[in-house]
Amino acid sequence: MIAIYHGAALARYGFGQGHPFGPDRLAAFWTEAVRQGLDRRVVQLDPRDADPDALALFHLPAYVAQVQQQSVTGSGHLDCGDTPAFRGVYEAAATVVGCGLDALARIMAGEVDKVFIPIAGLHHARRDRAAGFCVFNDPGVLIEALRTRYGIRRIAYVDIDAHHGDGVFYAFESDPDLCVADIHEDGHYLYPGTGFASETGTGAAAGTKLNLPAPAGSDDTFFAHAWPRALEFVRAAQPEFILLQAGADSIAGDPITHMRFTPAAHARAARDLARLADACGHGRLLVTGGGGYNRNNLALAWSAVVSALLNDAGVGK
Repeated sequence: MIAIYHGAALARYGFGQGHPFGPDRLAAFWTEAVRQGLDRRVVQLDPRDADPDALALFHLPAYVAQVQQQSVTGSGHLDCGDTPAFRGVYEAAATVVGCGLDALARIMAGEVDKVFIPIAGLHHARRDRAAGFCVFNDPGVLIEALRTRYGIRRIAYVDIDAHHGDGVFYAFESDPDLCVADIHEDGHYLYPGTGFASETGTGAAAGTKLNLPAPAGSDDTFFAHAWPRALEFVRAAQPEFILLQAGADSIAGDPITHMRFTPAAHARAARDLARLADACGHGRLLVTGGGGYNRNNLALAWSAVVSALLNDAGVGK
């Protein structure tokens, strides 16, 4: 069973005044999903909130309190300038995390096995601060929740966003049970300037992380070369749960990156990881939308992800 989180509470995570990550992104995706008839083939789930204790699974309580305070005034930035505060930013960001936590509960209870959360995958936020449009790091919270609430140790985090998922990578760089496979634009050309091939994990986690930086302008030919390596890396880890961050800013025409993938790359990643999750015997896959600042691109890429999940599951029209 495939589920999607959709609703006004989730759409409100976005920044105004011409910011690339605007609150219109969910509507752009949903319009295309409806046009393709995908809305009739999925279970639609309402957004949920996360409380401060849940956020503190990953984030320092002092940082959570800071976001709460700036959410009241709506003034200033939560980082060095990319992530402005706005009134209600705490509630909006907590909803992103809450959807993920609700998805985990439903997946672990067997209600659904594959879930897509369009506005999620905020992979730059650190434990103590915001970064790169990301207030709370929902993948980080989910990884911690899988360990503390469900006893899941072996987790795979796969990221095909144009930007390196630094907030996840460095938080778990020394964690041998988190397999990371990250295909992204080379950090020499794009924020956050990290994720080099030599970064493979530290200490007991050495060799459990795979960074595949792509030269600026890389297209589906690069993806076709890199993806089998990433997939085999994840397969070898035999994860008990798979997270995919399917950022659409790696598609040609994004205004702030230099990649040239097509939605076919995103569909392939979703399909192959769904099959891998099934082959591992649990079927657990949670996909987040991540970045993407060309509205047409994100609409097509995320719809391709959902279609791939549905078609692989044999869900009819």
